[in-house]
Amino acid sequence: MNELIKITYESDRPLVSARELHEFLEVETDFPHWFTRMCEYGFADGADYQTFLSDGAGFGKASVKKDAMITIDMAKELCMIQRNEKGKIARQYFIQLERDWNSPEKVMARALDIAHKTINSLKADNSMLTVQNTIMAPKADYFDQLVERNTLTNFRETAKQLEVPPKKFVQFLLDKKYVYRDKKGKLLPFEEKNKGLFEVKECVNEKTEWSGTQTFITPKGRETFRLLYV
Repeated sequence: MNELIKITYESDRPLVSARELHEFLEVETDFPHWFTRMCEYGFADGADYQTFLSDGAGFGKASVKKDAMITIDMAKELCMIQRNEKGKIARQYFIQLERDWNSPEKVMARALDIAHKTINSLKADNSMLTVQNTIMAPKADYFDQLVERNTLTNFRETAKQLEVPPKKFVQFLLDKKYVYRDKKGKLLPFEEKNKGLFEVKECVNEKTEWSGTQTFITPKGRETFRLLYV
């Protein structure tokens, strides 16, 4: 995918410069006033964005400019607020970026990278016994757990990725007979319509000591429902 706007990867997530986005959107208001106004839409410092000082052209204090690294979710919302063609183009760019970032292949690559970094860190600490135990652990189970946490999403998470209100998304699945509610109100997939779209798993919450089954949506399911909402 061509880099329409520069993406920076920090803390294992994609971020974009608010100042560069402001420039791409061709906003007439100067950046400090524009960004301050945009933050009033409910974005949280430290969660949705992180401000910092950047070096601009020139010398001395005048060359130092305020900027912020913002999340892709925040960037998409800012694009929608602008309501112009450049905003539409940038938003579609960020949506495609998210799809690529959350693809099973990229998730697997990140999981492997995390595993390698963990092993190297253990080696650096001279914890050879721990390293050997990690290497000898059942690798299939280990990586399945890492990938599974990233590729399976619940109904709320899936609705957020599809940019659809959760209640509306669930009602869509109920109306189209993809899922039904059992006597306890739990959402379960119809077997004849599953076809790899859902996965029902046994779950345990150690904090609340709750255990039971939960329905998750697979990557195939997310792409199927994404197409249905186009």
